[in-house]
Amino acid sequence: MSTETVVPVDREAVAALSRSKQEPAWLAEQRLQALDKAATLDNPKLEKTKIDRWNISEYGKAANVQVVANLSEVPAAARTILQGEHNADPSSVLVQVNSGVIYTTLQEELKQQGVIFTDLETAAREHEELVKPYLMQAVQADEHRVAALHAAVWNGGAFLYVPKNVEVDIPLQALFYHQDANTTFAPHVLIVADTNSRVNYVDNYISDEHNTPSIHNGVVEIFVKAGAKVTYASIHHLSEATADISFRRAIVENDGEIEWIVGEMHNGNAVSETTSILKGNGANSDAKLICIGNGEQKLNITTKAVHFGKSTNSQMITRAVMREAATSIINGITKIEKGATKADGQQTERVLMLSPKARGDANPILLIDEDDVTAGHAASAGQVNQEQVYYMMSRGISRSDAENLIIRGFLAPVVSDIPNEQLQQLLKRYIERKLGQ
Repeated sequence: MSTETVVPVDREAVAALSRSKQEPAWLAEQRLQALDKAATLDNPKLEKTKIDRWNISEYGKAANVQVVANLSEVPAAARTILQGEHNADPSSVLVQVNSGVIYTTLQEELKQQGVIFTDLETAAREHEELVKPYLMQAVQADEHRVAALHAAVWNGGAFLYVPKNVEVDIPLQALFYHQDANTTFAPHVLIVADTNSRVNYVDNYISDEHNTPSIHNGVVEIFVKAGAKVTYASIHHLSEATADISFRRAIVENDGEIEWIVGEMHNGNAVSETTSILKGNGANSDAKLICIGNGEQKLNITTKAVHFGKSTNSQMITRAVMREAATSIINGITKIEKGATKADGQQTERVLMLSPKARGDANPILLIDEDDVTAGHAASAGQVNQEQVYYMMSRGISRSDAENLIIRGFLAPVVSDIPNEQLQQLLKRYIERKLGQ
């Protein structure tokens, strides 16, 4: 534990934030306690990555937001992504700009079924019984300074609750847009899927291109009750001057299932940790992540599954492409606790480097405390296979086209699994942009 440290926000600013949001007393107190903890905690300890050297103190100021009544009033950059190529308005969507949510809508049929999809600040006031037991419980404020600061200053965010036995057929969408680098950008996503429910949730993190240093400090908490299934898909594409730090965690009960599909298309330095806690018997996790680094980006991407229940299953696939002088640390961690008999944990990490200056480390880690289990891993890091390139060139394909085809094939297993066609096409466009096409 560190000695007391000056944190980038003060108690009065945090208290003022609570007052401006008309937050209940328990939440206001939770924020202040987290801020006090932040002053005594260290930053997270990451494999071969020292974020203390990054500019991660530029939180900016919490800005007032103007709620709008129609999607047409949402900033054009956000509206274009949500409407897609067909210019169609989504039926269930949430939009945050800078420090707060400005627009939400939910299909009437889902409202009638008891589904709640709103900003987290409103949910804390109107649905305390559903928020208080879960907020900052999967990712806890005392884990490290970044988590504590998030608990103190989070803003906007999304809350999704799906009642027992309800199946949501359409993807629910959220878009988080950091338009002004001088504003605090720390959305918190909280999803509670009750017993035997089903839901697909997709979100997108974007920003304008700017040179002002800033930080995105985001947390996603998902609680998957018995027999429920949550599919969570996300793309991050923020400015080069923004440090992107994201912690995602799901707690999965008996026979529940979490599916993660994440595209790390960020332009600056990034840390992400995506973790499934398989608490119940028969719980399942399937995680697929891709990331592309260019320029002098530094990326630390961790996927983790912790098995507590019996007969639990986890699958993890990470594909990373590094260009120019970008570097990446790709960690896959499977932890099987004592008593988690019949657990099965499999992971694959592959890194493709497109430049002699690019570097990617693939680190598969198995931590096994039980005998009656199955676990395995595969990892590789290397250049584009020149034999494949030469083969395609012999068939009349240019070298650059051949390399691009290989890269697309390398990323395809994740891209093709995006449950929302519109988001899938958006991810493909970001891939093209990151690859300089």
